[in-house]
Amino acid sequence: MTFMPHSQNSVDPVKLKKLAEVAVKVGLNLQQGQDLVITAPVVAMPLVRLITEQAYMAGAGLVTAFYSDEETMLARYRYGSDEGFDRASGWLYEGMAKAYQNGSARLAIAGDNPMLLSEQDPNKVGRANRANSAAYKPALEKISNFDINWNIVSYPNPSWAKVVFPDDPESIAVAKLAKAIFAASRVDLGNPIAAWNEHNADLAKRSSWLNDQRFAALHFRGPGTDLTVGLADGHEWHGGSSVAKNGVACNPNIPTEEVFTTPHALRVEGYVSSTKPLSHQGTLIDNIQVRFEGGRIVEAKASRGAEVLNNVLDTDEGARRLGEVALVPHSSPISASGILFYNTLFDENASCHIALGQCYSKCFLDGASLSQDQIKAQGGNSSLIHIDWMIGSDKVDIDGIRQDGSRAPVMRQGEWA
Repeated sequence: MTFMPHSQNSVDPVKLKKLAEVAVKVGLNLQQGQDLVITAPVVAMPLVRLITEQAYMAGAGLVTAFYSDEETMLARYRYGSDEGFDRASGWLYEGMAKAYQNGSARLAIAGDNPMLLSEQDPNKVGRANRANSAAYKPALEKISNFDINWNIVSYPNPSWAKVVFPDDPESIAVAKLAKAIFAASRVDLGNPIAAWNEHNADLAKRSSWLNDQRFAALHFRGPGTDLTVGLADGHEWHGGSSVAKNGVACNPNIPTEEVFTTPHALRVEGYVSSTKPLSHQGTLIDNIQVRFEGGRIVEAKASRGAEVLNNVLDTDEGARRLGEVALVPHSSPISASGILFYNTLFDENASCHIALGQCYSKCFLDGASLSQDQIKAQGGNSSLIHIDWMIGSDKVDIDGIRQDGSRAPVMRQGEWA
């Protein structure tokens, strides 16, 4: 007997199938004979099945899915031994890393309840996250270094939908979230694949303009924010579709509205305030305020989730430094929807953002040929984590600062200048 939640009836099956097709053909650009590793919440099984069908129709070799479950996760916090929170399933991540090393593509389906662990012991949450980050590193490096083609899409998990639309019955909340996911992922259009090709071309134009400018730094100004983000030596801007080291052009994030590059880990100065809450592994962190000196966060506070934030910052030396800076217009479709998704994949595409931790080696000129030591020498950061949080709004201005100190407007009131 197959378990099918009642709220599943609220999800348009035609658009869900289109999302699966976009994930395989645009997100992954899966190649003939290529294996695929999928991770997903167990409630997203309808989408996993459709993606698996599309993958095999595209000529996949072997598709393997790994599922997570919210009640199983909560059981650990309710009944697990204290020492168990310093452990993670390293054997699983080693296997994933080996799969990626052997050429498998990776697809993650997001949709976990952003508030799942909000009532749990922050110390245990922090320890579990730290152990998980360390165990995941061999696999994460293959992803963050773009060794392979990879993609993330989302599914309207009922528990997530109820956080986003708390005043609606579950079936209505799921229907609203599904509609928002489909719109942001462009699968509500007549020809989603053509729409993605056009959108990728627009993002490539933005990246090209920024690469031509060769800015040395970006200066963010707004309420609670006066931040200068130095850019890594030989940095390169990217957006939309990118070519992985295996030669496959893929769209890592669906949806995506950003162009992004690598900051210099030692050249970030000033202070910045978050403009949207950060949902991190089941905990909501709100009203983040941090101060940087010499590229490092020396002061951090939050009105909610502060203990979890500080645990994150103590993950390793690189956790207090930046690995990404991304520009998103305030008028992006996700921002215009007016929905706070409590999910970084969506909320980061409503707002300019920065990421703590690991940089992307692809965001360097000739990044594929650079060693880890060369990336570090050019200012790239290394860490077990990579966590995006939002700092843009219609009240934030951004200037590009050139090597000679001259300035050019990049964004005004959250829009491209």
